[in-house]
Amino acid sequence: MKAKVTLHFYAKSTKANTIGQFPIYIRLTVNGNRLEFSTKKFVDSNRWSADLAKMKGTTEEARSINSYLDLMKSKVLDIQMELIHKNQEVNIENFKSKLFGLEEKQRMLVPIFQDHNNKIKELVGKEYASGTLERYTTSLKHTIEFLEWKYKVSDIDITKINHAFISDYEFYLRSVRNCANNTAVKYIKNFNKIIKICLANDWLDKNPFANYKSKVREVERTYLSEEEIQSIIEKDFKTERLSLVRDIFLFSCFTGLAYIDVKNLTKSHISIGIDGEKWIFTHRQKTESASKIPILPVTQMIIDKYENHPQCIGDDKLLPILSNQKMNAYLKEIAGICKIDKELTFHIARHTFATTVTLTNGVPIESVSKMLGHKSLRTTQHYAKVLDKKVGEDMMVLKNKFTLLNTKTEQVKSS
Repeated sequence: MKAKVTLHFYAKSTKANTIGQFPIYIRLTVNGNRLEFSTKKFVDSNRWSADLAKMKGTTEEARSINSYLDLMKSKVLDIQMELIHKNQEVNIENFKSKLFGLEEKQRMLVPIFQDHNNKIKELVGKEYASGTLERYTTSLKHTIEFLEWKYKVSDIDITKINHAFISDYEFYLRSVRNCANNTAVKYIKNFNKIIKICLANDWLDKNPFANYKSKVREVERTYLSEEEIQSIIEKDFKTERLSLVRDIFLFSCFTGLAYIDVKNLTKSHISIGIDGEKWIFTHRQKTESASKIPILPVTQMIIDKYENHPQCIGDDKLLPILSNQKMNAYLKEIAGICKIDKELTFHIARHTFATTVTLTNGVPIESVSKMLGHKSLRTTQHYAKVLDKKVGEDMMVLKNKFTLLNTKTEQVKSS
């Protein structure tokens, strides 16, 4: 339906100034809805033509006021054309916004993303890990590079972000950035958090992720076998550096703690558990969930070995751990020396605890989940899926039961 727009100028007698002049008012009507406002210009009552809706005469003042009124007519027509061109509703509210510069402030993506990252930076060590900040910093970098790649711009109005934008961004991550499936999905998930902030603040009317679907593919987790753990334990390393890395790696293999959680341990984290034995009581930095882990003999031996280490005493740490980068570099040396054909990283120790050390040895998955500090049992179940050996052993028990049953059946038949 075509909007009906009318414009009328009149001298308002009820608003006369101190010298008796009337202010010139504008009445804009859109589909029966009115907007009236003053031009801030005044005219003598006898010099205003109500029929022509303009000032009489050809004086400089008359020409100036009438030119201004013509300009207002053109402005209203331009606004009407702009609304139609942009497929925006032609109503009195939109006219008012454009006439008086009340249009909603344009919100750009990059400052919103950067503000989010700045808040995380302020809370690192309190609510967030440094790795979280690093992840979002990289995500913002990829977003900016995508804007340049796709649109040749350094920023974009958030209202321009739609389903096509997200699909193109995902394509960019997979093709140009050469990200693997799960990495691309994680970056998109990070971006989705920024969109959720915009939605929560009512800066967006529609969620561009509404029809978007992505799926994290399950990755087979690498872990060490009993034989591989034993080869690391028994190896006599010639350097103190590799011996230290080996010991702390084994500590993680028998506690399930991630690198950052081992690094944060102090003697105060060790206390007596419900069974009267020593336990580690801590919280995972990544999820803030509690981890309560009984200390096994090999774990206690490592704690005792480094009890008087200068770094432990000086920094009030349980173990003298190196940087994660150095740990992983030296673990590759250890893998080569021990002839372990796996990409050995510190995090493999956590996988090893979940599989070889606990689940394979019959520790219930619920107990393993608690020690790992998982918030959901589903997370722990990923480890259970890779235990082909355990499946084989369980099925062998079942097979033996059926063999025994068949033997007894045959005996009954022959008697």
